[in-house]
Amino acid sequence: MTSDASTASPKDLFRRAKVTAADERTFIFKLLISYTIWALGAALSLSAWPWPLRVLGVVLTGAMYAHWLELQHQCLHHSAFRRARWHRIAGIPLGVPMLVSYSHYRVRHLQHHRYLGTDQDSEFFGFDSRQPVTWGALAREALAFSRLGGAAMDIVRAWTGSWTYDTGQIAPARKREVVAEYKLFALPILAAVALVALGHGELVLWVWLLPLLVAVPLHFLVELPEHIMCDNTSTDVLRNTRSITGSWFSTWYTNGNNLHIEHHAAMVVPINQLRGRHDLTLTYAKHTSPSYPQFFRAIAREAVANGRAARAQDGTRAE
Repeated sequence: MTSDASTASPKDLFRRAKVTAADERTFIFKLLISYTIWALGAALSLSAWPWPLRVLGVVLTGAMYAHWLELQHQCLHHSAFRRARWHRIAGIPLGVPMLVSYSHYRVRHLQHHRYLGTDQDSEFFGFDSRQPVTWGALAREALAFSRLGGAAMDIVRAWTGSWTYDTGQIAPARKREVVAEYKLFALPILAAVALVALGHGELVLWVWLLPLLVAVPLHFLVELPEHIMCDNTSTDVLRNTRSITGSWFSTWYTNGNNLHIEHHAAMVVPINQLRGRHDLTLTYAKHTSPSYPQFFRAIAREAVANGRAARAQDGTRAE
């Protein structure tokens, strides 16, 4: 349903909608497309073809690992399937390459939705959108491979019985699910070690480790526009969140993460239904961008301005 912004009100952005059979088919199709592209990327990276094609394979594979987290994000909100249990079944595998526990991500992310605009807001991936935009901060967060080390420690804690939830409260059943998923992540790691020991390290390198060099910064770039340079002290989603109109490609690749105001306004609405609310967002929201290139140009200008201000301040102190 497409709203006419001239007659509709902002309340229509917050209207709920159930997952339909068509929505479910759309999500399954997205899964199939993503797994097909991943298979193509893996085949290219392991081929005997010239190295540019192998590099392309790594890029495709890594791009899908980041894309899978956006598909997992939809599962977190139970907006992909009509039956709730299918979300965890589909969501767990999507996080395996980047060691993202579906249930841990879900608990933290729902808290993010609840506490956005307050001091209690804490997103799973840890990027603080309230910090000043600088080239150093952007580079540090884009190359935050340390999160993988943190996940590895969570795996160890799960197996040793010492895993605890350190960001608020968690129900005992949810904690058991998180621990079970981190324990499960030990299997692909042990399989990778076994492959290396058996002389198949090239498979691990080209299909998992090298693609992570692409996936981690790509995922950061997908997540970056959500709340940065918005009114982060406001609890009004029309002020503390950004939407990007984008193209069909960016909407597909980010799985609708560009329509982030629409998503925060009605987080249980299937992602593919959000485009119909975008005109309302453009009418009533404070932070919107027509495209990703324009957004990243704005980020670059902010980083340059903050750099100049910092240098000027340092110069004043030195005098």
